[in-house]
Amino acid sequence: MTAALPPFWSMMIWGLLGTVAMTTILQGAQGLGLSRLSLPFLAGTFFTGDRRWAVIVGFTFYVIGGWIFAFLYFLLFASLGLQTWWVGAAAGLMHGLFLLAAALPLLPYIHPRMASEYDGASTTRQLEPPGFMGLNYGHRTPLTTLAGQAVYGAVLGGLPQLQSALS
Repeated sequence: MTAALPPFWSMMIWGLLGTVAMTTILQGAQGLGLSRLSLPFLAGTFFTGDRRWAVIVGFTFYVIGGWIFAFLYFLLFASLGLQTWWVGAAAGLMHGLFLLAAALPLLPYIHPRMASEYDGASTTRQLEPPGFMGLNYGHRTPLTTLAGQAVYGAVLGGLPQLQSALS
């Protein structure tokens, strides 16, 4: 199956659906005590120290980020000439591995309210650093994060099959 870029509004809708599915898994894992990682909260605390506003601001930026990454996934599918749920899931797993192994450990060095592994907490840097693979937020954090990212990619990759099944 060759993959071309879907129409703009289709990408917007499926990007939102993928983001909602991933967020549901990640926030559900947090609610069930499987992980303490909340990417929307971490994103929001970049902009405000008020924890209530951080959640609102974070979810807003998180949804926008989900859309931006959806466009990157669709570009990847188009460049590969292949768009299936399993290619999407594989891309999501790779995205999740990068997030866990590279992006989260670097976060304390750029986040204005996060302590580092070396300096510890202060009056302005009160958030705990995620550590390698996010393990400081619970030993199941890598698994739940990879599951959320894989579902995100599978939703985006499965777009053609779902659209053809619906028509």
